[in-house]
This record gives sequence, structure tokens and C-alpha cells, in this order.
Amino acid sequence: SPILFLSEGGALGYQGAPSGQELAAVDSSGQGVGLIPGGSILSTIDVFALVRGGYADTAVLQPAQVSAQGDFSHWTTAATPALFSPGWASDLANAPGKVIAILPHSRSDGNPNIVSQCTLPVDGPRCVGLIVTDVAVLKVGDEGLVLEEVAPGWKADNVVAITGAPLSVSPNLREMSFEPVSAQLPNKVYSSGLAAIHDLPQGATIMIDGFAGPGGMPSYLMVALRDHGAGDLTLISNTAGVARVIGFGTPAGRLAIDHSILVDNHQIKKAVASFPVSPSPSRPSSFELALQRGEVEVEVVPQGTLAERIRAGAAGVAAFYTPTAAGTQIAEGKESRIFDGKEYILEEALRADFCLIRGYKADTLGNIVYKGTSRNFNSVMAPAARTTIIEVEQLVEPGGLNPEEIVTPGVFIDRIVLRPPGFLGYE
Repeated sequence: SPILFLSEGGALGYQGAPSGQELAAVDSSGQGVGLIPGGSILSTIDVFALVRGGYADTAVLQPAQVSAQGDFSHWTTAATPALFSPGWASDLANAPGKVIAILPHSRSDGNPNIVSQCTLPVDGPRCVGLIVTDVAVLKVGDEGLVLEEVAPGWKADNVVAITGAPLSVSPNLREMSFEPVSAQLPNKVYSSGLAAIHDLPQGATIMIDGFAGPGGMPSYLMVALRDHGAGDLTLISNTAGVARVIGFGTPAGRLAIDHSILVDNHQIKKAVASFPVSPSPSRPSSFELALQRGEVEVEVVPQGTLAERIRAGAAGVAAFYTPTAAGTQIAEGKESRIFDGKEYILEEALRADFCLIRGYKADTLGNIVYKGTSRNFNSVMAPAARTTIIEVEQLVEPGGLNPEEIVTPGVFIDRIVLRPPGFLGYE
């Protein structure tokens, strides 16, 4: 896949700004940037959720000092050792992917920037895996630093002499190469719903969007999941299938396609939901009836807490405190603390193996535009699963969407299915 650069300022898929282009996007150094076709703009909260959530394959940072163990100190000087500016370096240090440090091999006074132990406050412990300097490329391994590449005109002995930590030389030492690498755009488009969910396994945890009506629900993918047949599933959703019985947004005499079709097919073992049962006692949902028969389990979560638990899972935040439901049955067995005289309870993040959502329009890279309030839980769930599959009504090529209108960047979407023409969200 091609490399997508993420700017600290929020540009995903940025490149040098063409001459004369309005500089609405800037990188962390304040330089104007342009976007490649399919690029998008993120808020600061989404930038760091992307990094912590595991969507950054490689993090590149410029520290002031790196140790032989992979520790780094960021933007701290010997003259002001107590004053440090971690910026987003500490966030990058926790990125699950590779961390690369780029810095001059030596300071202006000749002292080394690569040392046995950091002498400045450490912003990221044991996280750097590769060091790239103006004269060499060093690998940080369990046995210490290994010299892998040298700049043209440099010898291994010269690099060892100016490094402030023990440095072994790789038997495959080579000269640094600056040749660009070409890559093909990923193909995320699948021919059908069944093809897209072919590997969804028995016992998986799945997220499926859904409010009271069929507007934002991935009805086509839910039918595919029913036909696929995987069972023993844990469902995370706002509802557990109430649209079918209350009829919001459904023509008279028709039944909405919702989570109920999975319950009726005996595929759901548990639901984590905010509205797991029908608001009308005279019209119980399929899940409610299954619960009464003891066939399924349920964990009831307030709607705002459910959204935040999903968002936390996407952002790499393990848990958080909330005042919602403190002192109620929902709080039983949960840790609580008092902040400013008010009780808060600890809620843990939610993540899923698969996520089935619905958008209005997508490009082939997976950038998503929603229509109206159908966005609801779709955009929150998209980053919170290992594999996210979306059904859309329209599909365009990269560059066919306005970057300012993209809500869910393609980096969060793994598979795309075009909703068949004429497919209805009800039976």
C-alpha cells in the first residue's frame, strides 16, 4: 500500500503544497501542505486516537537524544533539563507500530546525540526501534545498537567513533539508499456482502450500528451475516433490534431488517446495548423474547456511556470515569471515585473483532461521507474494530470526495461493499 503521511495539524495523506494553492492545511512545522487524492482532514482528538488506536504503522519523530535501549528525550536542552516539551512525541512513543528517530548524529559542539543512557528527561522509554541520522542508520536491538547503513563517504569506524554508546557493525552493512519505492493503491471493494464477511468467525465480537429506524443500519451486511451463519456472537450496538417491532421509518405492512434477524437465526449469545428491548411491552422484540427464554445474555449501558466506551476503545484508552449511572444498578460492582464532591464510576473501553456499518458515499480508499443523522454510531464504531466493513450507496474514485466533508478517514475502513440497487432496508 502507498504511504499516507499524517500531520500533527490533522492532514492525513498530505504532500507538498502546489504553488499558488491556498494553505488551509499545515504540518507541525507550520509549512503549508496539500492533500493527495483521497486525503482527509482530522481533528486533533482524531489524530491522537488514530495514533494510540494502532492505525499508525510507523511513527517518525525528531528527538534531542536517543539511548542504546531506545529511550528518547524530546526538545530538551542541557541548559534547561527541567523544562521539556513532549508535544506529540510521547503519544507517538506509544504507537503500536515501529518508532523511528531522526536526528543529527552529533550536536553542534561535537558531543553525541546517541548515548548509552539519556542524560535528559526521558519522554519515551524503550520505544525507538530505528535511528536515522545524517551519517548512518542504526537498529536498536536486544543486544544494543547495530550499524546497518552508512552515508556515502563514511566508514563504519568513523561512525563508531562519534557514537556515544557501544555500536556493533552488521555483517550486511550497506550504503544508505534514497531511491523512492512505488506502491499500489489498496483494493478495499468487495463484490458482495457475503464476500466481505467470509472470514467472520464463530464466537466473534461484532459492532453493528442501529437506532430505532433503518436509516443508518447496515441492513445489507446484516442479511449477509445471517446467511453466513456464524454464531455464538457478542453484539455491541445501541439497540438489539427494536426497529422491527416499532416500525420507525418503515412503510406500513413491512418489517425493518435489523439485529432481530440475527437473534431469530440463533446467532447472538450476548448483547451490550443501550436499548436492548422494545419500548412497548405489547410488542416485545426478538431479543427480549430470547432473553426471557434464557437464550441470550445482556449488558445494559447508558447510551452516552456506550458511545464513549466505543470511542475509548478506538482511541487506545483502556478506561475512563463518568458520573453517568453512579449510584444506580448499572454501577454495581464497578470501581467508583469522588471528583470535586461528585461520584464517578469506572467504565472500560469496548473493541470488536468485526464492525458492520453504513455510509452514504465512499471512495475506493474507504473515506466515508454520511447522510444526515444516519452518522450516529457509525462513525464512532468504525475505528473500534480489527476489521471494519461498510456498505454504501455510492462509490467514487480517490479525489471524488471533498476532504472537508469526509467524516471517517479510509484508514479506519478495511472493506467496502456497494449496496445493491433496489435493496430495501425492510422486508
